[in-house]
Amino acid sequence: MSERRQPVMGVLGGGQLARMLALAAAPLGVKTLAVDNLADACAGQVAPLVVADWTDYAALAAFAARVDVVTFDFENVPAETARWLAERVAVFPNPQALAAAQDRLAEKTLFRECGLATPDFMAVDTREQLDQALAAVGAPAILKTRRLGYDGKGQFRLHALADADAAWAALGASAAKHGLILEAFVPFERELSVLAVRGRDGEFRTWPLTGNWHVDGVLSMSLAPAPDIGQLQSRATALARTLAERLDYVGVFALELFVKDGELLGNEMAPRVHNSGHWSIEGAHTSQFENHVRAVLGLPLGDTGACGLSAMFNWIGELPQEAAVLGAVDAHWHDYGKQARPGRKVGHATVCAPDAGLLAARLSEIATALGREQQAAPVLQALNLR
Repeated sequence: MSERRQPVMGVLGGGQLARMLALAAAPLGVKTLAVDNLADACAGQVAPLVVADWTDYAALAAFAARVDVVTFDFENVPAETARWLAERVAVFPNPQALAAAQDRLAEKTLFRECGLATPDFMAVDTREQLDQALAAVGAPAILKTRRLGYDGKGQFRLHALADADAAWAALGASAAKHGLILEAFVPFERELSVLAVRGRDGEFRTWPLTGNWHVDGVLSMSLAPAPDIGQLQSRATALARTLAERLDYVGVFALELFVKDGELLGNEMAPRVHNSGHWSIEGAHTSQFENHVRAVLGLPLGDTGACGLSAMFNWIGELPQEAAVLGAVDAHWHDYGKQARPGRKVGHATVCAPDAGLLAARLSEIATALGREQQAAPVLQALNLR
């Protein structure tokens, strides 16, 4: 009997998402090879790591020769690198989907073409155009770089028209290189995300809508399934399916949404597994990471249903003491192996329960032990309103 060859999944990027993809791939009999321009990328803790620049085509050619399929773990991988690799090995999601999600102007335009409403927006390339955009969009508004930047980076909030000079001083230098976009500020009622997966054969699934709370532009807490969603789940699923089919997307992606007056507005699309879906590792029948591996390898997709309720703490800057989490019932600790740094995602913890009352009790106990009552407060309020 001939020995079965294990498929190898290549990952562009070696951050915590690549690390979790590698951990999800191993039980499926899939090996992982990551490439990153940083020698200490944390994926190297669990999988072989190639250290190379995104334009080191000799190293990338050798990388491509060692893998069966390539994916990526963050949207700032140059689309040109993905296109170059796609001529030599299968790349999923496709480089066109990556490019669309990298440009906020293209992304917002795509949303509207697919029937997803967005806040008003205008491209801004000069100081004069900023004044013109403010006259059309109004204030408050948010000036953003069209490319790069997430978790609140590359953004400036204008509370009034008089803030234009300060906004241009902060981001004007990026206008020539990346372009800027002015977006109307949305006084939203809540933030949701829909995590979706599409296979090579077009099979499509979504996880239950996730409720999210941010602090300083960075995800702080998530709750899944989100409470009181009514018809929003079916609406979000339909929109995500339209986007996936329009882009011929393969793999997992996240669609970040605002809820305003009961309607969904598109904020951003992440062409990858996403922080707000980390709860699915313990809280869903098949995690976002496992389903991404299944999708890009052409395997059947797994059940995306929730096993109960899940709440996720995001650890930003530094990790708290793990004992309060590890000693709790159905609570799960994730340390990304990163050095502590202000604003950096260094880990998360997911707390699960079969019902809202028990989840609230478990969450409250952990938050009190960690001194994180303020962080957990919005989720506890949502659970008490279920």
